[in-house]
This record gives sequence, structure tokens and C-alpha cells, in this order.
Amino acid sequence: MLIRDRREIIRAAGALALVSGFAPQRVMAAPTGAYPFSLGVAAGDPWPDGFVIWTRLAPRPLEEHGGMPQSVVKVGWEVAEDARFAKVVRKGEALARPELAHSVHVELSGLRPHRHYWYRFTLTGGEASPVGMARTAPAAGEVATNIRIGVGGCQHWEAGFFDAWGHMAREPDLDLIFHYGDYIYERAGRPLGAGVVRQHAGDEIYSLDDYRRRHAQYKSDPHMQAAHAACAFAVSFDDHEVDNNWAGELDQDGTPPEFFRLRKLAALQAWYEHMPVRRAQLPGPGGITAYRRLDYGGLLRMHVLDTRSYRSDQPCNDGKLKPCPVEAHVAPTMLGASQEAWLDEGLGNAAVWNLLAQQVLVTPYQRLNPGETTPFTSFDTWDGYRPARARLVDAIRKRELTNVVIASGDFHRNIVGAVPEHEEAPDGKAAAVEFLATSITSNGDGGTLSEAERELSINPHMKMVNNFRGYHLFDISAKRWETSVKMMDRVQTPGGKISTMARYAVTPDQAKVHEA
Repeated sequence: MLIRDRREIIRAAGALALVSGFAPQRVMAAPTGAYPFSLGVAAGDPWPDGFVIWTRLAPRPLEEHGGMPQSVVKVGWEVAEDARFAKVVRKGEALARPELAHSVHVELSGLRPHRHYWYRFTLTGGEASPVGMARTAPAAGEVATNIRIGVGGCQHWEAGFFDAWGHMAREPDLDLIFHYGDYIYERAGRPLGAGVVRQHAGDEIYSLDDYRRRHAQYKSDPHMQAAHAACAFAVSFDDHEVDNNWAGELDQDGTPPEFFRLRKLAALQAWYEHMPVRRAQLPGPGGITAYRRLDYGGLLRMHVLDTRSYRSDQPCNDGKLKPCPVEAHVAPTMLGASQEAWLDEGLGNAAVWNLLAQQVLVTPYQRLNPGETTPFTSFDTWDGYRPARARLVDAIRKRELTNVVIASGDFHRNIVGAVPEHEEAPDGKAAAVEFLATSITSNGDGGTLSEAERELSINPHMKMVNNFRGYHLFDISAKRWETSVKMMDRVQTPGGKISTMARYAVTPDQAKVHEA
């Protein structure tokens, strides 16, 4: 390439800096004072030869800039085959930049497939981060004996304590944790009491600094940090990372799209800065490409979907216009045309299982309000997007797939059931099985079994509906998929205990749920 003048030289150097990780900027020594790794470490998106490792320098996380000087800081990193770092197999340096809140994302490669590695970060002067552990994916074509995945999300800080993440961190032999979204909540801090057990710092969040501080508050929780240090995550986002019930270019309050676009860009930048995701997920003026695939050899293909960025507005203006019968629930797209085509192409694979890892309930769901007998359906789930759901079912049917499992969240309930081929016949032939994991804390301690029994009676395609807190565990082998529904006894006071409420099994030859 011929570079004609000094300005082109500068532009070329800047482009090289983005690719190589080095910039023509002054690099500062490590900050002094408070511990800089206060937000812990994390790993994410495993491939057979590596994964992402993450940290953010924030000695005083809730203060301006996390307590960091507005300068580039050099951070060392190393990866070992043992927890004592006796056998270091990769090491290097990265730059923590103020433009990205002094976060660090290192995309590792050259590691061996399907084995555990330990990693840590260091600063000049000897300060070291906590140690994290992650496991690479199996090699392409290899059918692993077993893959274990945890599923959780909807962790409203004010509604409860994150002990469930501490329990998840202690689950043995996890390969991955899928966080389906609502990692933070955007709402203003409320007074303690009436369901608020600990407070958000600040008002409702709008600016980049606002979102950074809210992420830092959530990341400061020791149980959250323990889960990240114990296992690699595949993270997505739902609505509260930006604003409740946002859809594409629209928020719930009627903000002009050109203004909401600014808020959304700030929110998604802060999300990127605090999540162990790859450079491919860095947002820009054109938006973000959050959907991606993770292959676990020949056993599992995981399609991580984005059900927020491309969706149409919810029907009847998110239900505000009445009446809004089921016949009006025809918002045309949930995934957008490009993502739909990408998913359709990706379903054509030879893996034993296909996992659709996404945010909101897919299967039709007849709901009942307490004390009422007339059921209704939601606007914000795939029930509001019936044409899009029909196309998803058709994409599965045309390939004659019987091995599709859907992981969902958002609803603050446990729901186990099947996605029928025809919504008017919910107990007929199914296209897929769905496991919707309840919230970590949202809605507080939860409800009673009697609520579930009322709704099960009008949803014959469902095996479970309840309003308890917890998470799901997937144990996946070539012959059997087993889901354990894990339940917390409480979240509104610290120290909640975990137990297994139920287990369900699926086989790859039939989209049907059995009690295990």
C-alpha cells in the first residue's frame, strides 16, 4: 500500500494499533493505592484452541473512572496448565485503555482442546489478580463423553443476594455457563424495604459512565466473581442491560429513535467492557453483532442468539393499546432477516445436539393473573411474535431435526416443556424442547407451587411452571440430555441454600421431555 502523506501514516499507525493491541500513546506505570483487580477476572466463549480472558482495572469501582488515571496501563497475563502456575504455556502483555474503562480482553489461541487452564493478570510491581479457570472446547468432530453447562440470569441487585452464583461456582466439572441476560438492571436506586434488600448506586442510568458504574457494582459481588473465576461464560444480553422491554431502535417510553440510539450505544459499550467476549462483539455506530456459535466437537452446536437488537416493536405498543387479543400478536420479526438466515444455515450440521441459547420464552404460554380465570399471553416473548416463531419452527421442521433444545430466561420462572409445531395444538407433535431458567434474584424469594398448578392445567405441553429462584444445569451426552432444576430456599437474606427441585431428560431422536 502506498502511503502518500503524514496524515495517512498516522491513520495507518492507528489502524495497526487496533489490530496489534499497541497504540501510539503514553503508557503509564501501574496505579498505586487500592487493589486494582477489585472486579475479579472472567473467561468466555471457548474454542478448541482457546478462550477470552478478561479483567478491568478499577481500584475504586464506584468512583469516577473506577479510580484510575486516564492513561493507558500495561497489564501482564499468563496461562498455565496447573493452578500453581508451575507450567505456564502462554503469557504476554495487553494494554488497559481509558477508552474501554481500562478493561482487558485477551483472545487466547494455541491451547489444547477440552482441558482446563488457569489464568491471571499482573501489574508492574507484583500485584496479581485472582486466578481464574476455564476449559477449552473439544476438538472439531470429537464427540465428548459429557458436556456440563449452567444457565442463569436476571440478577436484580436490589431484589436479592447472589448466593446462587456462589453455588454455581461450586458445581463440579462445568464446561460453560450461559448467562442469558439481565446482567444488570438500569433502574434508579430505591429505598430499602418493600422488596429492596440492597440499593443501586445512583439514579436510572443513561450515560456511558452511568452504565460503567452499574456494571462495576454488580461485578463487585463476591459470588458473581466466584462464578466467573470458576468457569468460562457465554454471555448474551436482554433488555435491562439497556432499558426495560427495548426493541431494536425503540424504548418503552417513546424516546425519539435517534436519542435512544445514543443511550443504547453507551449501554452496549459498557456491556462489552465488562464481559469476556471477543473483539467481534465490540459495538460501534452500526450496532453490535452479538449472535455467534460455539461448537463442542461433534456433540453440541450452541447458537447464541440476540433477540433484542433486530426485533420489531412489541404488538399493541407493548400491550399499552387495548384490546390486544392473540390475533394481534403478529410482530413480524424477533431475530431480523440476517440473523434468521444465519441460524437457518447453522442448523444444517452433524452435531448430536443443537442448543438455541437465547433470552425470552419461545413456546406458547397461557398465563393467569392471581384470582382471574381468563388466560392471556405475553407481548415481549415469542408469543408476541407469532410469525417469527412459525418461521423458527419451519426452519427446524424442514431439516427434520429432533435434537433442538432451547435455553431461555427473562420470565423469572422455571418453565419446562416443548415447542409445538402448531400453536393451536400445544399437546401435539413438538419441534423442540425448551428449558427456561428462572431468575437468580429478580422477583425476590418467589411464590408457591399452587400458582404453578393453575397454569399447568391450561398448558398441556409444559411439565413445570413455578416462581422460585435458582438456575439450571445441563448434563449432555450423545444419548441423553439431562436438565437439573436447582432451587434457592431464599435470596432476600444472605446465605440461601441450593437444592435440586427436579430433573428432566431428553433424547436426541425425539423432541419430548421426560421426568428423569
